[in-house]
Amino acid sequence: MFTSQSLSGDKPQQYAQLAAQARALLHGERDRIANAANLSALVYHALPELNWVGFYFYDGTELVVGPFQGQPACVRIPLDRGVCGAAARSGETQRVDDVNAVADHIACDAASRSEVVVPLHRDGALVGVFDLDSPVPARFDVEDQRGLEEIARVYVESLGS
Repeated sequence: MFTSQSLSGDKPQQYAQLAAQARALLHGERDRIANAANLSALVYHALPELNWVGFYFYDGTELVVGPFQGQPACVRIPLDRGVCGAAARSGETQRVDDVNAVADHIACDAASRSEVVVPLHRDGALVGVFDLDSPVPARFDVEDQRGLEEIARVYVESLGS
């Protein structure tokens, strides 16, 4: 049975510990749903000030909600809308300090104030996005972005080749 450990040190050290926990948790499992579910739970409970952590998977047309922790979510997100759509479309992580300032933000949870979305690619193809929301404005900084991009890499690597 896997048990998570509390994080210590500065933010980069905490993310390194979290990535190691993620690798241990996902080790030997290749199922994308199982790994997304466990990774969502791990991150949701490890990091402070989050109200939603989860995955949206690309179905060839749009993003469809996958495993997550938090309030019920929007089920489908077109690639031309919102922060998740922008990450999927651009292939670049989107870090938003104030979601209310984003004209086409999709508000699944009205409590969300800031967001970071990491696109997931495997063998050059879009798999989906890893999405985190916080009720705190400007919750995510560049160190969070780097750490969460590493967590996303751990997830993609777990899928194998």
